[in-house]
Amino acid sequence: MPMYKVKPLHGAPGALRAEQLPSCMYRLPCLHRAAPPAQEEVDPSLQALESRQEEILKRLYELKSAVDGLSKMIQTPDADFDVTNVIQTDECSTLTTNGADLDLMLGKDYGALKDIVINANPSLPPLSLLVLHSLLCEHYKILSAVHTHSSVKSVPESLLKCFGEPTKKQPRHEYQLGFTLIWKDVPKPQMKFSIQTMCPIEGEGNIARFLFSLFGQKYNAVTSTLIDSWVDTAIFQLKEGSSKERGAVLRSMNAALGKTPWLVGNELTVADIVAWCALQQTGSTNAAPANVQKWMKSCENLAPFSSVIKLLK
Repeated sequence: MPMYKVKPLHGAPGALRAEQLPSCMYRLPCLHRAAPPAQEEVDPSLQALESRQEEILKRLYELKSAVDGLSKMIQTPDADFDVTNVIQTDECSTLTTNGADLDLMLGKDYGALKDIVINANPSLPPLSLLVLHSLLCEHYKILSAVHTHSSVKSVPESLLKCFGEPTKKQPRHEYQLGFTLIWKDVPKPQMKFSIQTMCPIEGEGNIARFLFSLFGQKYNAVTSTLIDSWVDTAIFQLKEGSSKERGAVLRSMNAALGKTPWLVGNELTVADIVAWCALQQTGSTNAAPANVQKWMKSCENLAPFSSVIKLLK
C-alpha cells in the first residue's frame, strides 16, 4: 500500500505544461518605471537648528586654535619654568605698508599666534639674531620674550634685557609674531618655528637666513648664491677660522665693498648682518681695511646694529 499519491508526470498525453515550471524564485513589481517620490519640504526649525550647530562648531574651532596658540607659550618643552628667571617684553612696532604676508610665508594658522623659539648659549650670543629681531620689529608687531633655562647657572643682565625694557603687555592675539629667546647650554643656536611638529634648525647662519626671509625680499639665483656664500664665509672662516683665514676674508670683503656699498649689491642683506656680527665677536674691527671700516660705520648708523653694540660693552 503506497504511503501517498502523486500525480504522474509522464505518460500523460502531451508534454509538461510550461506554466507549471517556475521561471524565478519570486516575483516583484518593476521599479524602473515607477514615478520618483515627491520631495518633502524641509522644516524651517530643522534648518535653523543645523545653522546653529554649524555656528557653534565654528566658534569651538576658533577657541581650540586660540588655546593651541597659548599652549605654545606656556608649555614650551625647551623652557624649565620651575627654576628659571623669566623676563617678558613686548615690542610694539608700527606696521609698514610693505610688510610681507606672514600667512603666505609661514602658513596660515587660524586663530593662533605664530611662534619662533630659539635656544642660544649665553657664552657666545648670536648677535645676528638680535639684529634681525630689531629689524623684524620695524615690520611686524612682535611679542618678545627672554627665558633662562635651568642648564645655565647665570646670564648677564644685558642679555636678559636684550629685547629692551619690559613694557605694558597687550592681549596675545593683537600680535603678529611671537619671538622667544631661551638662554640654554647648547653647542650651537637652535630654532623651532612650529615646536610641535618641526625638527630644529641649527646654526646661526641658517637661522639668520630663515629670519631674513620673513621680510619677503626676492633675489635672483646669482644674488641668492652670493648671499649664501658670504653668510657661510662669515660663520666658518671669519668667526670660526684661523687668523690667516680671517685676513683672507677681510681682503675679499674690502674688494667687494670697493664696488658696492654693501656686500651684495646696493641693499642691506643677511650677509651684511652676519658678517658685521662676526667681526664684532672676533675683535677684528681695528685691523679691517678702509672699505670694510666704512661699511661697518654704515651698519652702525642703523638702529638695530647700534643697540647690539651696547651688549658688547
